[in-house]
This record gives sequence, structure tokens and C-alpha cells, in this order.
Amino acid sequence: MANVKLSSISTRAPKGLNKEKIKAKTAKMLLELDELQNLLIAENKHALLVVIQGMDASGKDGAVRNVFGSLNPLGVSVKSYKAPTAEELSHDFLWRIHANAPSKGMIRIFNRSHYEDILITRVHGWCDDDTAKKRMKAINDFEELLTDHNNTVILKFYLHVSQKEQQERLNERLHDPRKMWKYNENDFNEAKLWKKYMNYYEECFNTCNKIPWQIVPSDQNWYKEYFIAKEVLSVLKNLKMQYPGLKK
Repeated sequence: MANVKLSSISTRAPKGLNKEKIKAKTAKMLLELDELQNLLIAENKHALLVVIQGMDASGKDGAVRNVFGSLNPLGVSVKSYKAPTAEELSHDFLWRIHANAPSKGMIRIFNRSHYEDILITRVHGWCDDDTAKKRMKAINDFEELLTDHNNTVILKFYLHVSQKEQQERLNERLHDPRKMWKYNENDFNEAKLWKKYMNYYEECFNTCNKIPWQIVPSDQNWYKEYFIAKEVLSVLKNLKMQYPGLKK
């Protein structure tokens, strides 16, 4: 994917789709994913890394829960990246990332990821352009290392929401008791930096694209979950996995 311009990509599902039919298709795909995950564990030849990025309130947690929540917990894990600790800052920026890369047979989900080190860091001026360019090269090399030397399949999703939808979801956190625990006053401050984030996201998509990004229309959760489930199902099917025979 090259020359991505987020403003030209819809944040909503294609017109004409039936919500209930799409949700039924998603449910069916999740059953297929359960069997494919079992194959992934049994064959133990491949790993799957799912990278999920997006603005605050884009639905990252919901995507993880509703697409991967029904899988065997022995074979799937989630790593959420927060601000680096003092120990992590004393190493290179990929040190904490590599330590959490999936082993063969495993699905690892990054809820935010190594891409934060060329996104929020640039928005706030903690990382200059020269450093960011070096980091993007390192990210490309790192992802190539995982794919070439550990049979890791990498899927990268950007959850694409509109500013209007983001504001509505952030405001829900002020009033919905089930969502108040997610409230963070700083999220509203970050939302004001929307244009900067979009610029740096677009540079990320156009530079770190040896493994292509999937731009997921995410204003409607039912379509977001369908989109992600479909892509995960497709890559796992393409591995043509087989159950091993009896051990001798």
C-alpha cells in the first residue's frame, strides 16, 4: 500500500451491507478461526503477530475481545504497550517489543505497538525526524527478521475512525457507567492533535509497508470485527496447515 491518504478513505462500512448478515458471517468465521488456531498450535511451524493501532476510542480493546476472545487462551495472548519504563528506556526501542514476539504455534496481539515510537513520540516532539527515519528502517528490518527467521505472519491493522465518532465515544466515557473506567482527561487533549497524528500515521503507512497495512473502517464495530476476522481467517487458511501424525 503506497501513498495512503486517510482523508480519502471512508471510516464506515460499504453501503448496502446488512448489519445482521455481516454479524452472522463473523460468528461463522470465528468458529473457523477456533479450528485453525488448534491447527496452528498442533503443527507448531508458524506464529501470528497481529498489530492493532488506532486513535483513542477507535475500538482496539473491543476488536481484541470480540475477534480473539473466544479462542483457546493457551494459544493466544495480548500485549498492551504503555509508556516505556525506566528499564525499557535504557535499551533500544525495539528491545521490549522483540521480547514479546510470538513463538511458533502462538498468536500474539499487540494493542498499540512499536509504532508508537514513531507516532506519539513525533506528535509531542520527543523524537526528531532523523531519529524517526532510522526507527522506521529498524522496524522494517525487525518485521522482516520475524517473517524470514521465525515463520511469523504479521497482520497490521489501523482502526480508522472519524473525528466525530471519536468525540462521541470519548464523551460516552463521561456518562456511561460501564465505560467510565476508560475515561482519561488526556484523551481529549490528544484528540486536539488529530491533524498531526494523521500526518505521521500516513508517513508510517507509506514507509513501513514491506508488510502492508490494513486500513479498517471502524465507525461501526460490527464491520470492524468482520474485517479483522476475515483477514485473520484468510492468512491462517493460506498457511495450509496440517495436523502432525502420531509421535514415534
